[in-house]
Amino acid sequence: MIVRIMGEGQYRLADDVRERVNDLDNAVVRAVDDDDEDAFHVAFEELLDVIRTEGQPVPANDIESSDVIVPPPDTSMAEASSDFTGDGLIPG
Repeated sequence: MIVRIMGEGQYRLADDVRERVNDLDNAVVRAVDDDDEDAFHVAFEELLDVIRTEGQPVPANDIESSDVIVPPPDTSMAEASSDFTGDGLIPG
């Protein structure tokens, strides 16, 4: 799976990393649903961290279609409320 963090770049996620990112995605959805800004920031920052540290960066000159696009790191909970709904960014 290829994930793009808006404004940063793309990362290829192995299946086990994808599962962790999906769990964090679900935590972000719960925080948004609960209107819990502190929990949102913790889960969203951890989601970004796992993608960055455990994903394999896709070279900028490689043209790959993104399976998932994650909002930029400075996204507020209000802005994220339209992205992190239902199944979140990563279904499954």
